[in-house]
Amino acid sequence: MAQIVIIGGGLGGVSAAYEIATEVRGVPGEHRVTLVSDSDHFEFTPSNPWVGVGWRKQKDIVIDLAPAMRRRRVDFVASAAEKLEPAQNTLRLANGTTLTYDQLVIATGPELAFDEIEGLGPGGYTQSVCKTDHATAANRAFEGFCANPGPIVVGAVQGASCFGPAYEYAFMLDTELRKRRIRDRVPITFVSSEPYIGHLGLDGVGDTKGLLESELRHRHIKWIVSAKVERVEPGLMHVAEISEDGAPMRQHEVPFAYAMMLPAFRGVAPLRGVEGLVNPRGFVLVDQFQRNPTYPNIYGVGVCVAIPPIGATPVPVGVPKTGFMIETMAHATALNIRSALQGQPPAARASWNALCLADFGDEGVAFVAMPQIPPRNMNWSAQGQWVHTAKVLFERYFLNKTRRGTTSTFYENFVLKIMGLARLKS
Repeated sequence: MAQIVIIGGGLGGVSAAYEIATEVRGVPGEHRVTLVSDSDHFEFTPSNPWVGVGWRKQKDIVIDLAPAMRRRRVDFVASAAEKLEPAQNTLRLANGTTLTYDQLVIATGPELAFDEIEGLGPGGYTQSVCKTDHATAANRAFEGFCANPGPIVVGAVQGASCFGPAYEYAFMLDTELRKRRIRDRVPITFVSSEPYIGHLGLDGVGDTKGLLESELRHRHIKWIVSAKVERVEPGLMHVAEISEDGAPMRQHEVPFAYAMMLPAFRGVAPLRGVEGLVNPRGFVLVDQFQRNPTYPNIYGVGVCVAIPPIGATPVPVGVPKTGFMIETMAHATALNIRSALQGQPPAARASWNALCLADFGDEGVAFVAMPQIPPRNMNWSAQGQWVHTAKVLFERYFLNKTRRGTTSTFYENFVLKIMGLARLKS
């Protein structure tokens, strides 16, 4: 009997649990699959910007993990991981127990590095939509802001690898402020480490540069790119605009009455410093089969995986791991674990494609990159009201299937529907 342990109850961990539970049923032996998470619930992270403007409540986008896992005959442990000891095949948990594994899947997601910039984050002077409780707090702060409006700053700091939610939130705030008839009292500035608008950590996809620049201009949102946030004070963000040669080009003191900035990510504490497992930033090193080269019975899935930047930029930017990409990692991992249990070499590889639906509240931008990292076989983006509709439909589709414990390929199946809808509307 093999013990298969998955760390992380987000998109990567839940997808991996569902997929692995399905794949190992066909392998002789009573194999045990266990999901470990520091939270007792799953959060649908793509909906967090909606929570931040009050268009969703936390209860709308979370799922209790224990009953969902029971439907798939997956054991569930609600405890944070404390220390991974890969040489001993053991995982120590914060609840005092130790799990032994034959195969391990790391799908922890990132640690949010707010502390790397003075004054950044919910513990400082800016909001976040990275987690659902952060987004809930951001909404409370936004409601207070609306009683006494002023300037807004939204964006992503140096080292960030997730830019879509920053664009979404800036445009959603614009939409919500117009609904409240106070947009004319709120200057908005978008501050990003990207070398240009629409880079997204991917050197653009289709015409994301033109689409997003046009949308910012249309909504009267100013922007600063190649931006290094030096520190944040109450009501004031200190930003250095960096030239192509890496030297400071211009200093900005950007006032705000409300700010939401996405932080840089790093690997979680139980993994950092494990030689051969992670890079200096704490992200899991994997080969083409999602396996760690040093510990081949350990797999990495999702945002915790180390992916080098696409190219040098004046200010560091990371590569995003979108839901479609994460899902293919989970699927390949499940197939390769099944092969390992059958004594066969791994063969499945993640496609690492990207699908993103960036909702602006009244319309949006969609892009598909296949593969995510260029050069690509497909490089497509489009804009329209249909994107907002598509994202709402996808949220319902995903949450319903996850609650039922249905095996994944959510994104893969939905891509064809999105592309069909885009062709219909074009």
